[in-house]
Amino acid sequence: MNRSRFQQIASRFPEMKLLVVGDIMLDEFIWGRVKRISPEAPVPVVEVDRETSYPGGAANVARNLRGFSNEVHLLGLIGTNTHASQLKSLLSSEGIRLDCLVEDPAYQTIVKTRIIARNQQVVRVDRERKVGLTHLQTAQALQQLDGLIEQIDGIIIEDYAKGLLDQELVNAIVKKARAAGKIITIDPNPTNLLTWNGVTAIKPNRSEAFAAAGLLQTDPVEPATADTALLQAGKILLERWNAESLLVTLSEQGIMLFQRNEPPFHIPTRAQEVYDVSGAGDTTIALFTLALCAGADPSEAAVIANYAAGIVVGKLGTATLTPAELLASFEVAAD
Repeated sequence: MNRSRFQQIASRFPEMKLLVVGDIMLDEFIWGRVKRISPEAPVPVVEVDRETSYPGGAANVARNLRGFSNEVHLLGLIGTNTHASQLKSLLSSEGIRLDCLVEDPAYQTIVKTRIIARNQQVVRVDRERKVGLTHLQTAQALQQLDGLIEQIDGIIIEDYAKGLLDQELVNAIVKKARAAGKIITIDPNPTNLLTWNGVTAIKPNRSEAFAAAGLLQTDPVEPATADTALLQAGKILLERWNAESLLVTLSEQGIMLFQRNEPPFHIPTRAQEVYDVSGAGDTTIALFTLALCAGADPSEAAVIANYAAGIVVGKLGTATLTPAELLASFEVAAD
């Protein structure tokens, strides 16, 4: 895809309206230096320089979208404690619509705290309890969706297997999206055994694809188009999930797109340097879906998503990218 075609698609990004559904989290980062080992135990002592916080999980997908789209809604479960207030404040400051959030005073907002020294993660601390929506909360969430469905262009379901998504909720959302003719994409988690049927696209990574297909994972093969085990997994999942497209992220090998009655389409990675892969999948599903909503075909959307992911893996932390960075990436490729 040339730069002119990209600009044509990207010109529609701001007017696209999307809803992200999934497990939302707060990502905390504690940055410091290690100069000695603790006398109390054989562990490093981190002298803290600064602390930062970002929306994580499905909220990071919304954050990625918000850099390009003027209207992004988020549906998820959140508590009412200090961490919840901090997360809501961060989301509001980035202009993400919170009208579909379900608040529960009894719920522990998911928090992931990463301690980083010299740009390397020392340890991660997770605070979470896997809790889903009650029947009343599910009804309330779907009522919110009913009032929104005609206004939006697409829905992303982001499953981190933290309890929010069950088959009842998924079936209801997919049914409403299909009835309204909306694009709906899925970022699945193979540990949460949900059935996906008739959606626009599903985006597992390589290990998730093998797990979902019930195949023993093999080592990657070069070139990726000769990876017969991967091709088999893609074929199985395209049929099993009855999706229009299957997008498999392959880390340093890029992305493989599977479509019905089309040969697999491999896109090599655009990453120049890889500092942190956390959040790259969020960027991929966000830009892929946004591009589809803006009129790109699946192969064009996959190329755009691959360019975007190549940018964020060159950044530390739960990173996003800007329209200017994405355009510059296409300009570099054109030179």
